[in-house]
Amino acid sequence: MKRKNWTIIIGILAIFLGIIFFARISLQPVAAQGNPSPIQKPPEATPVPEKYRWDLEKIYPNPDAWEKDFKAIQDTSVSEYDKYVGKLGEKANLLKLFETDEKTQRTMDKLYVYAWMKSDDNQEDSKESERASRADSLLTKLGSARAFISPELVNLPDNTIKSYLADKDFEKYKHLLEATLKQKEHTLPKEQEELLAATGEMGAAPGKISSKIREADMQFPKIKNSKGEEVELSEAVYGLVLSDPDRDFRKRSFEGILGAYDKYKFGLAATLDTQVRSDWFYAKTSKYKSSAEASLGANFIPTDVYDNLIKATDKNLKILHQYVALRKQVLGVDKIHGYDMFNPLIESYTVEVPFDDTQQLLDKALAPLGKDYTDQLDKGLNSRWVDVYERKGKTSGGYSWGSYDTQPYILMNYTSDFSDGVMTLAHEMGHSLNSYYTNKNQSYIYSNTPIFTAEIASTTNEMLVLQYMQKNAKNDAEKLYFLNQLAENIRGTFFVQVMFADFEKQIHARVENGDALSVDSLNQIWGEIMTKYYGPDYEVDDLAKIGWARIPHFYRNFYVYQYATGIAASNQFVKNITEDKPGAKEKYLTFLSAGSVDYPINVLKEAGVDMLSPAPVDNLISDFGKIVNQMEELLKKQGKIK
Repeated sequence: MKRKNWTIIIGILAIFLGIIFFARISLQPVAAQGNPSPIQKPPEATPVPEKYRWDLEKIYPNPDAWEKDFKAIQDTSVSEYDKYVGKLGEKANLLKLFETDEKTQRTMDKLYVYAWMKSDDNQEDSKESERASRADSLLTKLGSARAFISPELVNLPDNTIKSYLADKDFEKYKHLLEATLKQKEHTLPKEQEELLAATGEMGAAPGKISSKIREADMQFPKIKNSKGEEVELSEAVYGLVLSDPDRDFRKRSFEGILGAYDKYKFGLAATLDTQVRSDWFYAKTSKYKSSAEASLGANFIPTDVYDNLIKATDKNLKILHQYVALRKQVLGVDKIHGYDMFNPLIESYTVEVPFDDTQQLLDKALAPLGKDYTDQLDKGLNSRWVDVYERKGKTSGGYSWGSYDTQPYILMNYTSDFSDGVMTLAHEMGHSLNSYYTNKNQSYIYSNTPIFTAEIASTTNEMLVLQYMQKNAKNDAEKLYFLNQLAENIRGTFFVQVMFADFEKQIHARVENGDALSVDSLNQIWGEIMTKYYGPDYEVDDLAKIGWARIPHFYRNFYVYQYATGIAASNQFVKNITEDKPGAKEKYLTFLSAGSVDYPINVLKEAGVDMLSPAPVDNLISDFGKIVNQMEELLKKQGKIK
């Protein structure tokens, strides 16, 4: 992943970074990477109409304007921090530093967003790749220049900090100062923090190398589908080809895509091993007991939340096993394989929604969130927030990004397939509207949405859309289709992400205990986890054991578990809203507006969702079981199973 996690490198004052990045990839097609169908995709020689493209000129009208800001930060702003070193014990200096830092960071955010989005727009443009690399380097220099802030604040006399906290001039920064003090034991002396910050590019190297292998070097084969049409395999079509009703085509597609990763397995294993070692280096250096504690501690999340999530899921895997057994019955096979987990349980049943029809559908599905929410959604779709279609050179996948001083932006590779197109857009629009509400209601320093809560807005949208489609189904077949989608959404966003979290925990534990990671050990761990989670009716093929290599989030240091906690929280929000609990809608919009004005656990609790309680996870797993039971009833009614 090319976006860095700077929480350890820069320290708690990374809260000033207003850059917001969200992306998602998993082993299921729902809200995963997409690719336009032949009907949707404009011909290669035909330019994509402007209304379907990002309007990046709103950030910078031309590259020269970008260069001007880049030069200003490089030549002036970075050295500006030297004026304040050793002087934060004086009120006027600290207030001036906060003011200067905000101005610089806001410019840096714009620079970084613009550079990387231009690069993602066309990865074959070497000039844009260079610009993005320069932005990376400048961000590292800036981090190094401001690395003194946190340790110096922490080491100020208690009476000085107390006087600042009691001073009305510091009211805006009160939570920031309190959070900084809470990190005191993990803050190093100035020189060491500067050195740590300067290693930022090296720390990000494994993720960069892995990304280049996957997105530039890796070659996927071409195969023929059941109609004799040639299909070029790629990550962009992963969800589509594995949803195909033809099992032989799915199998060959699965083997073609995983086979491509298998050819690069030694390099990818080496990069992941290096990444995990890098995580452990930063954790140890900052006096954490583990990489997990370092990652979660940056957002003041107890590691018990992570451990309990895995334990609670482990105790309830029989419900997931029931779902796999149901798939086995419907498909009439001896064992379920990796390529049997994505196709709808209804033969030849598809739901296609052209991009131009998504706005009306989303307006209806998300109506429970209120008119202001849907009005802002309409504004985004009509104001070029979204880069819609796949193009040659454009990066794959989907994400929402932006900064405090830009509109939100969404990258898509839209297909008319409902699960791959509409659901991805609903997911990313959830992120963008979260960003919109936060930026509207919070000052810059509290505009960064903590990663622990970042996925909640997206999965809330997904659940509302799927519930709407299921409730408004035309017949039992369509109802079953969307129940299947709901089940897959929970499987992919909860169970699969917990599986990933379990994998992360195990590979980090190996390194932290002095062991190394290799292709064999990674494959073994991955295979054992797949077997445990999917149960006795699931067969883990040898090639499927390379699946860990597909997941770029493993380069983000204990990130994926938050998809699982996020959907559990989302499910609770949806329950509260749709059951008309007093103030539920208003509390949800307040949650979307909160940013980092308080610790994420507190923000959620204030909005009616207590993640220190087992209730949200238990409720989600229980609801998944109810969905599976409904599916079984409908399938029996249709004579598909006994």
